[in-house]
Amino acid sequence: MNPSRLSRAPDDDPRHPDQQAAPPAKAGSPLTPAVSPDPWGLKRAENLILTLTGVLSARVVATAGGEISEIHVLTRADMQAKQVVRNVESALLAQLGIKVDHRKISVAQTADVRPIEQLQEEAVAARAKKRVVIFRGLEVHPADRPHRVQVRVQLSFGEREAEAVEQGTDTLRNRVEAAARAAATCLDELLPDNSIALEGAMLLDAFDRKLVLVAVHGLAGREAQLLTGTAEVRESAERSAVFAVLDATNRWTMARR
Repeated sequence: MNPSRLSRAPDDDPRHPDQQAAPPAKAGSPLTPAVSPDPWGLKRAENLILTLTGVLSARVVATAGGEISEIHVLTRADMQAKQVVRNVESALLAQLGIKVDHRKISVAQTADVRPIEQLQEEAVAARAKKRVVIFRGLEVHPADRPHRVQVRVQLSFGEREAEAVEQGTDTLRNRVEAAARAAATCLDELLPDNSIALEGAMLLDAFDRKLVLVAVHGLAGREAQLLTGTAEVRESAERSAVFAVLDATNRWTMARR
């Protein structure tokens, strides 16, 4: 037997001594034997190579007679090609009894190898950059005067950031309005060619949920438009007020970029 030849699966070899001739199957019979999609065990060799250090992908090419003609391996950039070739030769010989000429093994390397989680994060970040305005932070603290709070909102637009601070009476309704007003002030600073002003903000119950509804005036040149937005209250009503302002203005400001 040629040592560089892959072993054919026994069930597909009519010369195998343990096999008995099967009776001819009738047309359409469910007993008709299926043809093995990998009679020479290429996947077994490829899976073995994939277990080697630094290997990212592997493909084994065989002739019609089952003799290995090519092995293509993709590795990390920090791997030495000669060492990878030796590892492949040793693994195939030790595990499968296959001896391969090192000249049949080609190694390619790549430096841009990142986990799928990182790729997903980068895709989300790239998508976020295309948004008009991005929420950066929210802080609610007691003010210097009794029974009053201070709401600080941070937003960004491209490479620019804006921060606004508003005060209000320490009630839920006034905290929501202060947060919405601070968000509108940030937008007014980030979008110098347009003007944003808060008309009002309120809490409401709808569809068994608590929502924040805001109305914002958007002015661009001589054009004035009343914009509305909503956000479900999840973490805090103040945070939802900021998101409601963004919901009201994102599409409007995107059309004027």
